[in-house]
Amino acid sequence: MKIISWNVNGVRAIVKKGFLDQVKELNADVLCLQETKAQNDQVLEVLADTGYHIYPNQAIKKGYSSTAILCKEKPIKVWNDLDQEEHDGEGRAITAEFENFFLVNTYVPNSKGDLSRLPYRKTWDAYLLNYLKELEVIKPVFLCGDLNVAHQEIDIANPKSNYNKSPGYTQDEIDGMDNYVNAGLIDTFRHFYPDTVKYSWWSFRAGARARNVGWRLDYFLASTSMLPNIKDSFILNEYEGSDHCPVGVDVEF
Repeated sequence: MKIISWNVNGVRAIVKKGFLDQVKELNADVLCLQETKAQNDQVLEVLADTGYHIYPNQAIKKGYSSTAILCKEKPIKVWNDLDQEEHDGEGRAITAEFENFFLVNTYVPNSKGDLSRLPYRKTWDAYLLNYLKELEVIKPVFLCGDLNVAHQEIDIANPKSNYNKSPGYTQDEIDGMDNYVNAGLIDTFRHFYPDTVKYSWWSFRAGARARNVGWRLDYFLASTSMLPNIKDSFILNEYEGSDHCPVGVDVEF
């Protein structure tokens, strides 16, 4: 089973850049999208020809945030949001239940350039972790998506100049990721590739992608009990069309 996550930075925009062909090439069993920036009916329309079962979650604000899960086979159950009013207006989470695990697809709030949304971001991280641990009582979990944090120095091209200044690389956000890991959620890419420098996001400015001045913001976290089933974790830098690239895992049951 191949599960892929991709922040597409606007599903209607990326479809115009060959996304439907890329979806066929990726051939994922489950494809999780973040930042679709579209209403549910728009997502269903532009992705209708993929052949997948499509489960979108729209933000109240049109053209903002939003997520979707595409599945070859129907999950047991799919539901949107986190059942918490504070966190449920921006279409940032979808949970799909499969036979052997829960899959949570999320687009974590950005703390903003002036870090004005960092306090809210901290409450999101804490609430989401609690949500995952509640699910884990029932069966193992995957958390995938744009987590909007570079966890370690190896995950960001310029750590010193960005530390505690840029959203996604403040100590509070790093601590939030530490809390996930300390709670038994494995960063699958780092598990397989502890010393590999590979990024999943590059600014559109100053030729950052061509120079590989990037950040690793996109993750697959997994319950420790899932490790025997995870055969690989990967970052697909060659896929373009967004400022992010796809990331994923191969699992067997």
